[in-house]
Amino acid sequence: MTLTASVIRPAILRLAEHPWFRRIATDTRPGRAVATRFVAGESLDQAMTVAGDLDRMRIAAMLDHLGENVETAAQAADARAAYLAALDAIRLNPTLDIAISLKLTQLGLDRSVQECLANVEPILTAADDAATLVMIDMEAHEYVERTLEVVRKVHAEHPRVGVALQSYLRRSTTDVFDLPTGIRVRLVKGSYLEPPDVVFDDKREVDESFRRLFATLFARGHPIDVATHDPRILEGARRIVDAGKDGWVRVEFQMLYGVRRDLQADLARRGYPVRVYIPYGTEWYPYLTRRLAERPANMWFFASNLLRGAR
Repeated sequence: MTLTASVIRPAILRLAEHPWFRRIATDTRPGRAVATRFVAGESLDQAMTVAGDLDRMRIAAMLDHLGENVETAAQAADARAAYLAALDAIRLNPTLDIAISLKLTQLGLDRSVQECLANVEPILTAADDAATLVMIDMEAHEYVERTLEVVRKVHAEHPRVGVALQSYLRRSTTDVFDLPTGIRVRLVKGSYLEPPDVVFDDKREVDESFRRLFATLFARGHPIDVATHDPRILEGARRIVDAGKDGWVRVEFQMLYGVRRDLQADLARRGYPVRVYIPYGTEWYPYLTRRLAERPANMWFFASNLLRGAR
């Protein structure tokens, strides 16, 4: 087990739960400066501006309206309205290649699958009208079964819907065979703090799981979003796709806003399909803490900004 995987990442996620750390991140100028590295802004207009900037670099976009685990029907309805507004903005900018990403706990999944479906359906109908891809995020492990249930229910009527799979979850090894035929899959490593019995606890195992899942999905004909910043995994996927008969029709690279911008630009310049996940909205703190925990370099970026701001 590597030091980063076994000690640093869980420690950062636990540290982020303390109120004083949250105050530093959200209520100080240096803290909010760090957030702007990973979050496009608090408004849809700011996110659309970023999408336009990326388009000029020949990079596509995916909008992620931040928020999760709503507690009331009114909060879920607000989230639904935010996604519908995003789809309206996409419709008004037809030259931009923009998808959207949904978190089901933001749309009432904690309350019930039925309530969640009632909020998801209008979004998917609007996305169909706008010819827009919708990807459903995979959240913490206790939501996997319900998320897949929702995905199976909606995919037949809305074939543009895709879903994320996390390579660090042990169950993904079998979940990959139970997906709807031909569904698009966003393959990620995973960023939630999970119990050790449900995840691979060694980076090498997580990486190997990612490679196996990619190979399985590719062989089974799924469109795949290779969502990682790991150069070795990216290179391995590139070689498999280049050797395949379909070329890059059903595979693209995906990365996060503010992470490895150099790699994003390089791949786009070389002609590979690249899409950047653009988070925006006022509920950005949980997302920020997961980005800080993923790589020690991100936490150092945060600490160094605080030190500069204190001078």
